[in-house]
This record gives sequence, C-alpha cells and structure tokens, in this order.
Amino acid sequence: MEIIPIKTRIVKPPQDDIYNVIDEFCPTLREKDVFLLTSKILAIHQGLCIPIDTVGNKDNLIRKEADVFIPRKECPGGYVILTVKNNTLIPSTGTDESNANGYYILWPKKPEKEAKTICEYLKKKFSLKKLAVIITDSHTVPMRYGIMGISIGFYGLYPLKDYRGEKDIFGRRMKMSQSNIVDALA
Repeated sequence: MEIIPIKTRIVKPPQDDIYNVIDEFCPTLREKDVFLLTSKILAIHQGLCIPIDTVGNKDNLIRKEADVFIPRKECPGGYVILTVKNNTLIPSTGTDESNANGYYILWPKKPEKEAKTICEYLKKKFSLKKLAVIITDSHTVPMRYGIMGISIGFYGLYPLKDYRGEKDIFGRRMKMSQSNIVDALA
C-alpha cells in the first residue's frame, strides 16, 4: 500500500468548491486507488460553516446538532460533550473550530451520497472503472488517549472483511470476526 498525501491550497470557510481543488491539485489516480477526503473539507464545500460570533454558546449548537448527547458536566474532565450523530459516537457532533478561521464547521450532510458523487466525478476525470472514496473524520475511543480516523461515508468498496465461517489457526470456525476496512484506511 502506498499513501500519497495531496497538498492543496487552503480550503476556506464559509464555502469553497472541492471540485476546483481536485481539478487543480489532485494527481492522476489509478485503477483501484482509494481517495480519502476529510469531513471538514466536505462540510466547507457544502457551506456548513457558522460564524462563531453568531452562536453564543457552543454547547447549545452541539446539542442542536446531536441525535443524542451526554452533557459536558457529566463527561469525565468536562472537555467535550459526548454525542451520537448519524449513528456514530463522536465528541461534540464533530463540530470543529480548528483551522476554521472564525467559524464552527459542522459535519457534512449525506456523506455516503457525496462520496458516490465525488467517486463518479474522479472516475470520469481519470477514465477509471474501479475507484473508492472514503469521507474521514477523527474521533476518540473511550478510555484511550489520542484520536484515530474513522469513515463517516464511503463509496466504491465493501466496508467489511468477513471472517465468519473461516477457520482460525487451530481449526475452530470463527463466529463473530469481521474487520472494518474503511475505518482502518481512514
């Protein structure tokens, strides 16, 4: 596997065009490549940026964006509000203010649909038959330090490697094992 980061210009909130960035900076893609795009860049493309000075209390915005939340005062350390958004356990609904130039950047809408649209665009641009796109974000794992990548949307690949029914090294048939390919790549 070869990982090739793509250096671009600054993608500017409150809205910027990801297709212009792709056209200007994306190197030639090859058959079976996997193209990863951060949720922040997709959200800026969708214009999901709110000026910080118009919000007042960030916690109110997070609660509004969350499907389910645990209040900050009930979370260990009180650093974040633990939330569920789009069936994903994510701190603060993924609402981000780092590298945002005075905006809160929300999570993108319909990341699966956007991954498909971007994939079809890239396949046409580079005359490809097989290509995958993964929309990524970072999250924390309870009881662990640091952040790690996750997929919040994908298109063009099967997300799991299923080991159920296969034999382990001692000949026992596995009943539960599935590897999450898209999160491992994110």
